[in-house]
Amino acid sequence: MRIGLIGTGRIGSFHAGVLARHPGVGSLVVADADPARADAVAAALGAEAAPDVTALLGRDLDAVVIASATAAHAELIGRAARAGLPAFCEKPIALDVPGTLAALAAVAEAGTELQLGFMRRFDAGYRAAREAVREGRLGRLHTVRTVTSDPEPPPAAYLPLSGGLFRDCMVHDVDAVRWVTGREVVEVYARGADAGPAMFREAGDVDTAAALLTLDDGTLVTATATRCNGAGYDVRMELAGDRDQLVVGLDDRAPLTSLEPSSPAPPAKPWPGFLERFAPAYEAELDGFVRLVRGEAPNPCDGGEALAALRVAEACERSRREGRPVRVAG
Repeated sequence: MRIGLIGTGRIGSFHAGVLARHPGVGSLVVADADPARADAVAAALGAEAAPDVTALLGRDLDAVVIASATAAHAELIGRAARAGLPAFCEKPIALDVPGTLAALAAVAEAGTELQLGFMRRFDAGYRAAREAVREGRLGRLHTVRTVTSDPEPPPAAYLPLSGGLFRDCMVHDVDAVRWVTGREVVEVYARGADAGPAMFREAGDVDTAAALLTLDDGTLVTATATRCNGAGYDVRMELAGDRDQLVVGLDDRAPLTSLEPSSPAPPAKPWPGFLERFAPAYEAELDGFVRLVRGEAPNPCDGGEALAALRVAEACERSRREGRPVRVAG
């Protein structure tokens, strides 16, 4: 299989390494808005570098992986679809619903496949949680709690382009909740705080947020996110039922220190970031894409899933700004 990869920044370079090692990928072509960066990645991996996206899409490819800047996702999805190529794209498709719908329409018209990069669906802990819920091991699920905490803020220039904390960060929790529980979010009530660095206020964003999500069966979800968790990268999901309670993400690298006398010692090497924490999941999702392109497996996360998560994230942002509960658009 011959795959083209667009974008060789941090996540793009990681994806390039995974694809270059994959036994089902015979050759890899990379391109970036910065041709020198693409050349460097290609040289390190024994891949081929294209001077730009147009040249890459003109090569004889079987599929495309899109890891470019967020603002370019929707356009690149459309271009890949019109070229007849199945595409894997990092979330989001676009930062708003109209842009997302336009990209999905292009995929539907072309009859191609689009897989979205919600990597938590491929994490061993989240997969085990989904299985436990579906098998009824928790009994009646009544409460879900999610945490996503970055150890340090992103660059200031990134914030105005990110879509905000709900669309950029908490959307992963939204997708994980939908996927694990099999339920839809029908109403949200969200709050945000911008007491951290001034760059968040200047971008109209917040550095910390909390949301109460109500699922369609009445289950309550509390979701929190922050860009300023000095202890390390912390991503967890707790699921409580009338029979049992389970947690995802509580391991010997979770950046938590218990103050109980009999508790374990603090982690010696807390998770520093998302690439380290979810490296196996990132590899598994690209393996899933290769299998999808080969016709060996169905699409594990199509564009419709991204649209559903975005609608919830947009409702959270509206709730934060308006200070009231918001129903999620269907």
